[in-house]
Amino acid sequence: MSLDIDDGLNERGHWVGRLDFIFSLIGLSVGLGNVWRFPYLCYKNGGGAFLIPYLICLAVGGIPVLLLEIGLGQFTSQGGITCWNLLHGWQGIGIASIVVLGWINCYYNVILAWDIYYIGLSFAKPLPWSHCNNEFNTYKCLKPEWIYGNPNSTSIDTCGVNQTGKELKQVCLNGTLTNLSDFTPAVEEFWERKNLQVHLSSGIDDMGSINWQLMISLIVAWIIVFLIICKGVKSSGKVVYFTATFPYVILTVILIRAVTLENAFEGIRFYMRPDTSRLLDGQVWIDAATQIFFSYTLGQGAILGLSSYNKDKNNCIRDGLLFACVNSGTSFYSGFVIFAVLGFMAGQQNVGVGEVAKGGPGLAFIAYPEAVAQMPLPQLWAVLFFITILLLGIDSQFCQCEGFITAIADTWPRVFRKGHRREIFAAIYCFVSCCIGMSMITHGGIYLVQLFDYYSASGTALLWIAFFEIFAITYFYGGNRFIGNLKLMLTIDTNYPKLWKVLEKYLQVCWFVVTPVSIAAMFIFSLITHERLTYQGYVYPWWGYGIGWVLALSSMVMIPLFFVISFLSKRFRER
Repeated sequence: MSLDIDDGLNERGHWVGRLDFIFSLIGLSVGLGNVWRFPYLCYKNGGGAFLIPYLICLAVGGIPVLLLEIGLGQFTSQGGITCWNLLHGWQGIGIASIVVLGWINCYYNVILAWDIYYIGLSFAKPLPWSHCNNEFNTYKCLKPEWIYGNPNSTSIDTCGVNQTGKELKQVCLNGTLTNLSDFTPAVEEFWERKNLQVHLSSGIDDMGSINWQLMISLIVAWIIVFLIICKGVKSSGKVVYFTATFPYVILTVILIRAVTLENAFEGIRFYMRPDTSRLLDGQVWIDAATQIFFSYTLGQGAILGLSSYNKDKNNCIRDGLLFACVNSGTSFYSGFVIFAVLGFMAGQQNVGVGEVAKGGPGLAFIAYPEAVAQMPLPQLWAVLFFITILLLGIDSQFCQCEGFITAIADTWPRVFRKGHRREIFAAIYCFVSCCIGMSMITHGGIYLVQLFDYYSASGTALLWIAFFEIFAITYFYGGNRFIGNLKLMLTIDTNYPKLWKVLEKYLQVCWFVVTPVSIAAMFIFSLITHERLTYQGYVYPWWGYGIGWVLALSSMVMIPLFFVISFLSKRFRER
């Protein structure tokens, strides 16, 4: 895969292979959110019933915005900022999306640093999170043998109370019978006390020192990203063929192993069990919309940047629909892998699947490591799983960085397209982002990661940007006019006239009415139901929430701000 690139300022280059763009989209958007966030949202919001709001939100919101962004990038051949020069006064949309993308790039690699650290420790025997004999463990570490031992034997001294493994609910601690719920699992202590070291911080106002192991991992992650993007899509396009496909091989291998575990199908049954009563809860619909906009990377400018390298006659509609099937299909497929493992864990602990299911990073860095520690050849399965997480994350990261750099280079082409200036800018950008990320691998770094994730890339900000994308194109540029532009770029209208008529009507109904109304409704509801962020009971100080809203508003305010500036400058010139 390669690009036909001219070093001149006016020629940006194009994808050469037919599948280059599709694989880049998959690499960009199919990532960590598909593996841990979608399965958890299914569990949280009614199991299989969650697919109903998910598919509806995808049809009326996700796909229309996706096709608009892909079509706009290809039509203008410009990145996430300059593509909006098509409309006077709406350049703030591009600025807002790039601000969001910049914030995401700062913290996303921190998650990959956690993963690289876990990969390194996955070769240890025994796995360091599989026992309570580490120096960082506390006296309340829940020994795995207490719950994973022989269920028919007396497990440990229980102060004279005869209990078998399946009945064990209390253990003897300092001569007192103590509930197991008062203990912390070994894998959770490893996550909190060794990886995050959050126990050394009292809150966001006490960040502490840098965790040097994670510092090395973070530097490695950013070096990998820079080496991939340093030559632009000419180099990153070659890498994405591997990073976008190999995780599916590993996921399939892990799934085959997972379904052979005892009680695996109990977990899958729990994953797919429909609870239709949850459909009446508005939060379920917000969760579905947020998942779609985040996992599809909508409203962040990256898709605009990648699609700008398409040739004029590329069938971007076909590419977008194919990508949508792969993205959502990956989310659904990952759920079987995760919940098969959770079913095994629940059976071993003699508890319900809901008691071992966790959302967010905990699903990947607590639940799964605990499961692989009980499997035969645990080191093998741990390495395979965390390499999968790395590949899913790293291609999303370098495609997001590529989208950011493309937007900046298109805005100031005479500065960044000469000689090796683009490579120098990429190096500076990676270095600065890495330095910002250093604050998130301190003892209190998880509090910053949570703030960045919850506010800068929140559903509220993404819905805000997506609404104005649809609104500006449909009602200022002209929705039918833009559909005509798509028709000129495609051959679908001549080869498949009936299919084009259906597609045209679908886009008209969505862009003019359904999509903007749906997004506006979900945006208002998200504000009404907004809850303050907490982390395991820790409540942020008022200024912590202030930082969060600054992150959110730093992108959202750009749209009205640039619109007003453009309006006033136009009036000033007329005078």
